[in-house]
Amino acid sequence: MEIDFSSINRILVAKLRHHGDVLLSAPVFSLLKKRFPHLEIDAYIYSETLPMLEGHPAISNFILYNKGWKKLPLFKRYREELKLLKKIRKGRYDLVINLTEGDRGAVAAKISRAPYAIGFDPQGGGMRGKANCYTHLIKHTPRPRHTVEKQLDALRVLGIFPTLKERELTFHIPAAAREKIAALLPENYVHIHPVSRWMFKTLPIETLVAVIHYLQERGEQVVLTASSDPAEMEMNAQLASQAPGVIDLSGQLSLKELGAVIEKSRLLITVDSVPLHLASVFKKEVVAIFGPTCDQNWGPWQNPHARVVTLPLSCRPCYQPGCGGSGQSDCLLNLPTAPIITAAHELLEQAVTV
Repeated sequence: MEIDFSSINRILVAKLRHHGDVLLSAPVFSLLKKRFPHLEIDAYIYSETLPMLEGHPAISNFILYNKGWKKLPLFKRYREELKLLKKIRKGRYDLVINLTEGDRGAVAAKISRAPYAIGFDPQGGGMRGKANCYTHLIKHTPRPRHTVEKQLDALRVLGIFPTLKERELTFHIPAAAREKIAALLPENYVHIHPVSRWMFKTLPIETLVAVIHYLQERGEQVVLTASSDPAEMEMNAQLASQAPGVIDLSGQLSLKELGAVIEKSRLLITVDSVPLHLASVFKKEVVAIFGPTCDQNWGPWQNPHARVVTLPLSCRPCYQPGCGGSGQSDCLLNLPTAPIITAAHELLEQAVTV
């Protein structure tokens, strides 16, 4: 059932997920604002993911859920959550779109009293009566489908079908972030972000060292990045110790600055993590390495300069935290260096000839 958008003025879009997921929701905001310029569109996200959408030209305001509230005494947590729900109620939204299957977005839709609310068909899951929180249900597709397309299904349900150009990602980098990276790094470098918050997505140290040595032999400056997570920083420290000459920026960059590093690089080599999606924003040359997660759902998006490298095992993608829950993934432990190096070589050579 389509909606008459001439009667819609305020929209709340909820995307309560991790950083990469939030970035992949950006086209929903862009498309709504392009088709209906009069709309005021707010985003309901976790506070830690704000940098992924901050500066998006289509977003008017942010409503932020602080995960730190979960550590508060029960009555204090409920007090904070109640304040947030009251803020949503006072927003007087005409339409609420929940882009996840989670209950929190469904509660926001219900509490808002918006005439229209869109969410994924719970199919009997989640809280009781969840389907009744919505006026429109997004049907799930049985086959793999890129996350960007899944998000845009929330608008297709309303009869809004995007062109290919309207599905592009958006990420704002402040001038100060670009200036910092320009001063910090040389003009030419290859960027490797080998880590993820889920370390079972990462390659073995020896594989990465071999790739770095290949890059150094061809005269490339290699830059390593990671978050401030101790496990991520330790892995990059091991890489740096076995490959002298690399620049290790682990734990030193904001998300906006990380975006500037990717934008300026000659090539990015990474696993299924936020930098992969940032590379898609800038159509950056990228070697994307996938193990237990699905590249059809989370791979490069509309990026002609991307190469996906996987080990073709019958069990992948399994979505498990390592084989049998071990924390290590056979599809990465046994992935040869050759296809990674070949993909990197081809992309670097193509960049030279352009």
